[in-house]
Amino acid sequence: MPVYTAPTRDYKFVLHDVLNITKYGNLPGFADADGDTVDAILEEAAKVSEQVLAPLNRVGDVEGCTRHDDGSVTTPTGFKEAYKQFAEAGWMGLSQPQEYGGQGLPQVLGLATGEMTSAANMAFGMYPGLTGGNVRALLAGGSEEQKQTYLPKMISGEWTGTMNLTEPHCGTDLGLLRTKAVPNGDGSYRISGQKIWISSGEHDMADNIIHLVLARIEGAPEGVKGISLFVVPKFILDENGNPGERNSLQCGGLEEKMGIHGNSTCVMNYDEATGWLVGEENKGLKIMFVMMNEARLGVGLQGLALGEVAYQNSLAFAKDRLQGRSLTGPQNPDGPADPIIVHPDVRRMLMDQKSFVEASRCFVSWTALHGDLEEKSDDPAQREKSGDYMSLLTPIVKAYLTDKGFKSVSDGLQVFGGSGYTEEWGMSQFLRDARITLIYEGTNGIQALDLVGRKLAMHGMRPINSFFAELDAFAASGGSEATQPFLDAVAATKAQLKEATDWLVENGLKDFNNAGASSHDYLQLFGLTCLTYMWGLMAKAAEAGDASDPFYSNKLKTGRYFLDRWVPEGGMHLAKVKAGAASMMALEAEAF
Repeated sequence: MPVYTAPTRDYKFVLHDVLNITKYGNLPGFADADGDTVDAILEEAAKVSEQVLAPLNRVGDVEGCTRHDDGSVTTPTGFKEAYKQFAEAGWMGLSQPQEYGGQGLPQVLGLATGEMTSAANMAFGMYPGLTGGNVRALLAGGSEEQKQTYLPKMISGEWTGTMNLTEPHCGTDLGLLRTKAVPNGDGSYRISGQKIWISSGEHDMADNIIHLVLARIEGAPEGVKGISLFVVPKFILDENGNPGERNSLQCGGLEEKMGIHGNSTCVMNYDEATGWLVGEENKGLKIMFVMMNEARLGVGLQGLALGEVAYQNSLAFAKDRLQGRSLTGPQNPDGPADPIIVHPDVRRMLMDQKSFVEASRCFVSWTALHGDLEEKSDDPAQREKSGDYMSLLTPIVKAYLTDKGFKSVSDGLQVFGGSGYTEEWGMSQFLRDARITLIYEGTNGIQALDLVGRKLAMHGMRPINSFFAELDAFAASGGSEATQPFLDAVAATKAQLKEATDWLVENGLKDFNNAGASSHDYLQLFGLTCLTYMWGLMAKAAEAGDASDPFYSNKLKTGRYFLDRWVPEGGMHLAKVKAGAASMMALEAEAF
């Protein structure tokens, strides 16, 4: 059976030593996040993840969800009870606004507990994760009446939430959307259409499910300019705000998926279901993007989480599995063979995993902190900068961490050899679960196009120029013998990213295919630059740590591996960016 131990020590290092979140104690939410409170929350989240959720991960994979003839769905054994325990303990509302029943703590802390949930049981974690995104969308675009009606119940976990975008004929191109909304004359609408791949669309764990549905009001403009957003509850609320009449919507089927079997991925049929407009007519996509961006950060976190749990299991196997002898002589002379961790190629895979997950944990935390500062800082310049970073870096968090997270899981399976390819050890589930992260909430190719097509040019390139300036300042900040190589690596990867950016600015407009052809490697180079910067921040924090604690010296050793084995890839990605589209597009379609 797979094992999981929450990385509480590493999170304490990131939140306290690297980010020093207590220095923001004057801001809303942070005042209650003193060091002892943060540590206590991390420890309690670890207990829930390790003791309640992780034991159900295999159960969810084997059993999956069951749809019944009446359209209802039963979740795997133990999920309902675990969800009740999870909700009653307040984990759903950790970082949600206090005025609607949440605890109001920083998002960066909620993200830390979210990694633990996803690593322990990714399919389970999607139920509260999507609910949190739904809450954020209603906070951004809902009326005060809608907020008062729906948010307290979702934040408490009594109700859950979904988002409904995709239809059988359209995925990324939402302009082709056909679901329609017809006014009833009383402020409500009749919603009709079919949505597919709706995660958590129907289940037995909550008293109500609040669907956010994209639809087109009769007579609305074609394309994305005519899309509105509606709140469509599974049960219409009575005069007291409690679930009453069953709405005319139903799960028409469950998708048979490669992984995440414990999450109910539904075909949802809306047959003149009653819904209410969220925000303005034809402006629904903007509100839904609040939830989508929240979800994209969450998906990046899933890539990290599965990379972490795969690393833990492959490390345990490598220390225990006896096979062959060390190239430099027996390391286990009293045994029939040495543990495979002595072999350099096994070390390569383990070190790739370790250096990735530690840098990624710092990156998502650093990014989430900017999300908090965008919302809560009393400095307009800081709010602007943090907002710029959130827009610029969201596609990188989503795509880079899931690309590399999947690679990390695959390496973990490889460490197991043939055992990894069997179901007994659990690695195949991690691999199957991880594969969806490269696809949903916008495929990684779409994230790369979004980065080069929209995010680079935002506000006259202000976000990326601000990021470049931060990297330059850090690289020039001066380091010791131990940390200067990290600063030099930040300077090197930044220079390559700047060269790639300049090439795209010059050549992307000449031929849009150049931008498309180079977008994948540009995002990979950007992600590498971000993780290199994180290793620089961590190296400085580790050098300042307690010299007698091996945690800090080991952090520096792991970082030096990253400098040696990851940073050189920057030159390769730069060369691919500058290759452009010519050879990629030269072959006629008929010649394939």
